[in-house]
Amino acid sequence: MSVDTRQKIEVLGRSAQYDLCGEACGTEASRVRDDLGRWIYPAVLPDGKRVCLLKVLLTNACENNCYYCANRASRNFRRISFTPEELAYAFDQMHRKGLVEGLFLSSGVCNAARTMDRMIATVELVRRRYAFPGYVHLKILPGATFAHVERAVQLANRVSVNLEAPNPERLARIAPPKDFTTHLLQPLHWARRLIEESKRGSVSQTTQFVVGAADETDRELLSTTAQLYREIGLARVYFSAFQPIAETPLEDHPPTSPLREHRLYQSDFLLRQYGFTFEDLVFDESGNLPGQADPKLTWAQAHPECFPVEVNRASREELLRIPGIGPTSASRILKLRREGKVRELSDLRRIGAVAHRAAPFVLLNGQQPPFQLSLW
Repeated sequence: MSVDTRQKIEVLGRSAQYDLCGEACGTEASRVRDDLGRWIYPAVLPDGKRVCLLKVLLTNACENNCYYCANRASRNFRRISFTPEELAYAFDQMHRKGLVEGLFLSSGVCNAARTMDRMIATVELVRRRYAFPGYVHLKILPGATFAHVERAVQLANRVSVNLEAPNPERLARIAPPKDFTTHLLQPLHWARRLIEESKRGSVSQTTQFVVGAADETDRELLSTTAQLYREIGLARVYFSAFQPIAETPLEDHPPTSPLREHRLYQSDFLLRQYGFTFEDLVFDESGNLPGQADPKLTWAQAHPECFPVEVNRASREELLRIPGIGPTSASRILKLRREGKVRELSDLRRIGAVAHRAAPFVLLNGQQPPFQLSLW
């Protein structure tokens, strides 16, 4: 691998850090740098397996001037690009050395059609010339054609379009040239149709929001999130807390608290894994999630008529509404009940439930267990 290629991986890997590819990506703590200074990230695949991805841009040159973006056209910094042949070869070398197990490819936009052509050509080389059978996440750029989306679905294990904001009005505040419906939402609908027609169960799609840049509310973000799960069948929605970048119009905009991002992810888990609907979520008067308690506890406190729940008779759906009990511990409770009754908090603790959180909301064999009230 040439010195020039190594330098490109370093620069374009750094430029890709704001584009999330999995639960662990995008954070300083999760990044792994090898002896050549390349940027490698752990990511969680749809099947739960953790792999190391080369996360990189094809180019950091961009014709767009999104107000929050480090790669915006008017920002003064070094612009470089890979050719498809360079990047495919570099990835193959890193894979052969055991440094990476997958590829996450995104890019700045210099003519959407041309850039998508080059991104697809890169993945075609990785698949065909280098016979790589593993995980590829391919970003679909704003303004991509139906043919681009179709080929991306054929080549990748996961495709994604960054919506950036929850609706057209909010997008206009941070990325005025982009059309929310035509440039961003339409490719997601195309991808859903193509994935269903392909019958490739291993292909999924995701999106990402920049949280706080457009002064949107949590209610707006989660309303759109629920709609995307319902209408497009997205596998995941990712939330990226806005952090101001020098030499951008939003450099003086307050950064978004990591706690807000965390609460959004907790609410997202309720929608995807706990059977909650958007209507179940509790917001404050400003339309945001209360920061002092997690969304599940907030719901439970707002619905005293639903508690306490008798753990020995509750359905799985009822168990999942109890703070401190998640999908795994709910399944274990149902299994434990076939062998006998759940009588003590220690029984819950032993199967992985957070017993002290559950205690105020449960009955164990008809008795409410002792508990200490939270400060909240």
